[in-house]
Amino acid sequence: MLKLNTQKTIRNVENSFLKKDLPTLQIGDNIKIGVKIVEGNKERVQFYEGTILAKKNSSINTTITVRKILQGVGIERVFLIHSPKIESITVLKSSKVRRAKLYYLRDLKGKASRLKQKFN
Repeated sequence: MLKLNTQKTIRNVENSFLKKDLPTLQIGDNIKIGVKIVEGNKERVQFYEGTILAKKNSSINTTITVRKILQGVGIERVFLIHSPKIESITVLKSSKVRRAKLYYLRDLKGKASRLKQKFN
């Protein structure tokens, strides 16, 4: 009787789909994400630029919540980092933060929602 270790098998399959060329993403980073969009039979890349509010780590299911302000309205979007629809991620600038989740930015308006820049 052959006994398979299912957890190990699942991990091996997931590792083949992980992206290796990702930058180090941290909470408070201002990033630009290129998302592939299919329109009819054409495919193009649309960029989404904003601040990382939250990050959830669980190997292939790693997600980030990105918030941007568009015409005075806050828009949040959750991205699956290792998804094939994500073409590129670039870190524009980093911010100095002292929290793991920046949900308090949802309630702040205008200049109050600015974060202090971190220089590397």
